Amino acid sequence: MRSFCAQPPMASKGARLVQLFRAARAVPFHPAAKTFSCSNARTTSSIPLLGARHLSGNTLSGRNIFQLKAAVDTVPAETAKKVTAEVEIIPLPTSDESEKLLRIRHSCAHIMAMAVQRIYKNAQVTIGPWIERGFYYDFDIKEQITDKDLKKIRKEMQKIIRANLPFIREELTPQEAERRIKEVNEPYKLEILQSILQRDPTAPITIYHIGETSDPQHWWDLCAGPHVERTGDIDPAAVDLESVAGAYWRGDEKRPMLQRVYGTAWENEAQLAAYFKLKEEAARRDHRKLGQELDLFSIQEDAGGGLVFWHPNGAMVRHVVETFWKDLHLQRGYKLVYSPHIAKLDLWKTSGHFDFYRENMYDQMKVEEEEYQLKPMNCPFHVAVYKSGYHSYRDLPIRMAELGTVYRYERSGTMHGLFRVRGFTQDDGHIFCLPDQVATEIRGVLDLVEEVLSTFGFSKYEINLSTRPEKSVGDENFWAIAEGALVEALKSKGWDYAVDAGGGAFYGPKIDIKIQDAIGRKWQCSTIQLDYNLPQRFDMEYIDSQNTKQRPIMIHRAIFGSIERFFGILIENYAGAFPLWMAPTQVRLLTLNDEVAPYAKAVAETMTRAGIRAEVNGGASIPKLIRNAQKAKTPVVCVVGKQEVENNTLAVRLLGGQELGAMPKDEVISRLVKAIASKSATF
Repeated sequence: MRSFCAQPPMASKGARLVQLFRAARAVPFHPAAKTFSCSNARTTSSIPLLGARHLSGNTLSGRNIFQLKAAVDTVPAETAKKVTAEVEIIPLPTSDESEKLLRIRHSCAHIMAMAVQRIYKNAQVTIGPWIERGFYYDFDIKEQITDKDLKKIRKEMQKIIRANLPFIREELTPQEAERRIKEVNEPYKLEILQSILQRDPTAPITIYHIGETSDPQHWWDLCAGPHVERTGDIDPAAVDLESVAGAYWRGDEKRPMLQRVYGTAWENEAQLAAYFKLKEEAARRDHRKLGQELDLFSIQEDAGGGLVFWHPNGAMVRHVVETFWKDLHLQRGYKLVYSPHIAKLDLWKTSGHFDFYRENMYDQMKVEEEEYQLKPMNCPFHVAVYKSGYHSYRDLPIRMAELGTVYRYERSGTMHGLFRVRGFTQDDGHIFCLPDQVATEIRGVLDLVEEVLSTFGFSKYEINLSTRPEKSVGDENFWAIAEGALVEALKSKGWDYAVDAGGGAFYGPKIDIKIQDAIGRKWQCSTIQLDYNLPQRFDMEYIDSQNTKQRPIMIHRAIFGSIERFFGILIENYAGAFPLWMAPTQVRLLTLNDEVAPYAKAVAETMTRAGIRAEVNGGASIPKLIRNAQKAKTPVVCVVGKQEVENNTLAVRLLGGQELGAMPKDEVISRLVKAIASKSATF
C-alpha cells in the first residue's frame, strides 16, 4: 500500500488526477463552522467538467450524481472532443444513494477518531457521522489541528486500514456502557448515552470495536452502525481529509468549542479524483465570489450578518426575475397582494407558529404596551386578507401571491452567502379552495412549477412527498386525506417521487421539489403544502350551495423558495453568465475613439427604447474593453469604429469569443428584441 503523504507515481489516470488535485484543491466552505485552517489553493488545468445539460445519451445509475467529462464552456470544441474521448463518466453517489459508501464513510469517521486518539493522547471524542459525500468527527483537543496535522492523521488512518482490522458490534446494558465510558474518561459520550436513554429507556445500547476485543490496542465507540466488515474493505487511496473547522458542542454557543475534522471517502481513487474536480468547478461558480466580482450583492457585517444588499446589477436581475414571476402568476389566475412586515404576537399564537416555530423567530418588540412580532411567514397575512371579505363557494378557488419578505433567526455560524440568511423574500402563494378542487389545484401548481423552472433551464427534478412529522397538529384522518390528495396530484402529473417519512410541516404534508444544476448538484426549491389546520385555527369559512358555512382548504406553495437563495443558485448554475434575457447589461457598445461615440450613444438610446439594456464603453483599447466585457460576462458586445458609423452597422461579438462580424444596426436590434422576448439564452 502507498502512503497518503509520500504520493509516489500512480499508474492509473484516476490516480494521477488524485495526485494533482490533492496538491491543488481549495478547501470547501462549511456553513455551520468557523474555519481554523485551510489548504493553499492554486489553479490547475486538467480534465474539465461538463454540465448536466450536455449529458444526453449517457445513462448513469443513481438519483444524485456528478459526472466528470469534457468540458467547461470556455474549452474549445476541438479540445473538448479529445478530452471526451479519453475520460470516462464517473458517478458520485451521495451516502443516501449508496449503502456501500454510507458504510465506508461512517467507518472512516471511526478510523479517523481512532487515529486522532493514537496521536493526541488527551483527545476526547464526541460525534462522528457520515454526511452527503464524506464524514466528520468532532474532537475536544487542547492543541489546534493544522493542515500539517491532517497529513499525519491521514497517514495513521492508512496504517489502520492496512491492518485489515474487523469492525465488531457489541450490545450491552446501559449500566455496563456507562461503566466503560467513565473508565476511559469520555464525558461527551456519557452525555450522548444519557440523551439516548432519556428519549427511550428501552433503547438498545451498542458499541463498535475496531480490532479484536482481546487486543489491548483495539478502539471502540458508542454507535448504532452500520459499518464495513473490516478496515481493509476501504480503499486507502480513495480517502482524504479536507479541512478543520470549529463547531460548538450540540450546536450551542454556550457549550465548548470543538475541532471538527472533515473528510471524504469513495469506492476508488477515480471517484475521488472526480470529486476533487467537482469541488474545483464548484469553487469557480461560488456565488459569493461571483457576487463580488460581478457587483451583484453584498452582505455587510457592519449592518448585520445575513442581511442582503442588492447592488444595481443584482437588483436588475432580480427585477427581471420578479417581473416574469408576477406576469406569469397573473396569467394563471393569481391575485397579487402585499402584507406588513410585523404583526401582533397574538396572530402568531393563533397560527401556531409561536408554539411550533418559536426558535426560528426573533424576539418580540413592545409597541404601546402590546407585543409585536417580525413575520417569519406570510401565510397568516393571506388568511387575514381572505377573512376581510365574504365568500361563496362560487368564488373559490381564490389564489393569492406575494413576494413577501420574512425574517428568521439563524445563528451566525450557520449563515452562508445567499443560501442561508436572516431576511429573505419568499415567492409565496396561497390557494383557498373547495375539497373537490384540491387535486386539480395542486396539479395546476405542479404545472406552474414546471413552467417556471424550465424557463430558467432546470429540467431535472427530484420529487419528495413529506409526511406527518412527530410534532404536528390535526388528527390522523386529516393527515390521511391530505397525503392522499398530494399523491393523486403527483400521479396525475406522472412524476415519480420518494416518500420522506416525517418530513412534513407541522400543519400538513408537502411536496418538495429539488432541481439539478449544470454540474449535477441538487437544490431544494419548490414546495407545495396542504393545510386543513390554519383554516380551522382562524375560523375561515365560505357559504356552500346549501347556504351553510364550511371551511375552505388552504394550499401553501412557493416555487423559488426564496428570491435570495434562488438567485444564488442561478449565479452558480450559470457560473455568473446569465442568459441574455436576464443579464443586467445585455449589450456593451465599445467605441474605437471619441469620434464614433455619438453614433454609439444614439444606438444605445435606440436599444434602450426597444427594451434592451445597453451601455457605451470607451476610453481604452478595444482588446481591453473586450476583456472587461468578458469579465463582466456581458452576452453581446458591439464594436463601433469609423467603418461601422459610415455603414450604419455594428461589429458583433458574443460572450465566449464567437465573432458574428459586421451586421446592420437595425438587424442587430431586431434580433436582440426577439431573443429577449422569447427568453433566449443567447443572441
